[in-house]
Amino acid sequence: MELEGRGAGGVAGGPAAGPGRSPGESALLDGWLQRGVGRGAGGGEAGACRPPVRQDPDSGPDYEALPAGATVTTHMVAGAVAGILEHCVMYPIDCVKTRMQSLQPDPAARYRNVLEALWRIIRTEGLWRPMRGLNVTATGAGPAHALYFACYEKLKKTLSDVIHPGGNSHIANGAAGCVATLLHDAAMNPAEVVKQRMQMYNSPYHRVTDCVRAVWQNEGAGAFYRSYTTQLTMNVPFQAIHFMTYEFLQEHFNPQRRYNPSSHVLSGACAGAVAAAATTPLDVCKTLLNTQESLALNSHITGHITGMASAFRTVYQVGGVTAYFRGVQARVIYQIPSTAIAWSVYEFFKYLITKRQEEWRASK
Repeated sequence: MELEGRGAGGVAGGPAAGPGRSPGESALLDGWLQRGVGRGAGGGEAGACRPPVRQDPDSGPDYEALPAGATVTTHMVAGAVAGILEHCVMYPIDCVKTRMQSLQPDPAARYRNVLEALWRIIRTEGLWRPMRGLNVTATGAGPAHALYFACYEKLKKTLSDVIHPGGNSHIANGAAGCVATLLHDAAMNPAEVVKQRMQMYNSPYHRVTDCVRAVWQNEGAGAFYRSYTTQLTMNVPFQAIHFMTYEFLQEHFNPQRRYNPSSHVLSGACAGAVAAAATTPLDVCKTLLNTQESLALNSHITGHITGMASAFRTVYQVGGVTAYFRGVQARVIYQIPSTAIAWSVYEFFKYLITKRQEEWRASK
């Protein structure tokens, strides 16, 4: 088309009728150019010849619109990588959180803050002590987060199409997060039990296999799911708040829903902090059920603590209302980078895998 080779000077001087161009075509072109000049900055040449914006066919694919048939696999792979990295990077802080939630800690395990706790653990128990139990956590985090993200993405789209066709529904986001939590916790709960028992001060377990064998022989297989209902009671509201906050912030920071690392990090960090602070009392009860802390047991009851109601009652008897918020600082500090890492890694791998899939499909 002749117009595309015309410079700004051609616009300023107006279009010539040119060979082969009818008077009607010239008038139509005149009108188009005049409207283009009027829309430019100050009516100058910069806005004079600005063709309609077109999508660059070589630009990256819309990673929110995954290829048909590959969606579940993509979400599961991205979710597994994100879960493993999140738990591995934040594991030392998770160890501190578990100890700070102890209801009646040993005098040698009373900490003022996260950094002091981490320093004392390394200085008195060895450099690698905060990492004990990491292997079982990574083993559980992979499949748990694969199920978690795949279920969330599928249900989010399905429910949004029903509740708010063509748009984003916060109700759908929250509901999808709740259902995804059922699968995540079912896969992760046994690993959580072993991990937290190995993290406690003066833990008798140095290897994962020793802990698994002792729990199985002394308490039975049910011990690995003793805290499951409390875990769900904590994680269902946690994930509902988490996903709704994340999607809400994405609407403001990333309305086009493109791959935007800074928006994923910021939205994930804020969503994790809000959800963590709101559900700390339930996390304290979950820790008590997982560890069956001997000092708390010896103080008030005999046998094992079972069920959320019993855990809530024991926490109150031992420490009062303030005991429900033990370790809140460590929990929030843990959750801010944890969810930021999870979302940024997940979105990156989702984008990367989708882009490779599109390139492969285009080359066929």
